[in-house]
Amino acid sequence: MFKLYELTEMYQNISNLIEEDADNETLEKALDEITDNIQMKAENMAKLIKSIEGNINALKDEEKRLQAKRKALENKVVNIKEYLENQLKAMGLKKVQGNLFTVSIQKNPQSVNILNEDLIPEKFKEVVTTTKIDRRELLLALKEGQEIEGVEIKQTESLRIR
Repeated sequence: MFKLYELTEMYQNISNLIEEDADNETLEKALDEITDNIQMKAENMAKLIKSIEGNINALKDEEKRLQAKRKALENKVVNIKEYLENQLKAMGLKKVQGNLFTVSIQKNPQSVNILNEDLIPEKFKEVVTTTKIDRRELLLALKEGQEIEGVEIKQTESLRIR
């Protein structure tokens, strides 16, 4: 079986034969061989692509499953910590010394709690602006014949396997 690049080269050679006015029988035989090989190669490559896409989807599903499991474990840790903290506070304990771990309740670093944003002086506010271009509206305007500087309609191609 030929490699795809070899088939492409053979196709180009046939194109050269056509330009040189080769006889029809020779051209038909060469074209049939190349066409059959290209069809088989394309079919096999499509099968490979579909197989890889199946693996990708399986991995995405596994990622979602593992992410949900991780999230459940993280929530469990939060709940256990809250329970332990509440029990220590209820007993009036700030520190418990064990063989492996020391558990203590300590103050966290200071932070700001905003009660009313409107009362905060402007010097403490950061102005953030974002611009988003509506590509769909731009395309519609261009299709309607409007000329808009800085944009153009482009048409691309891509491989589709059905």
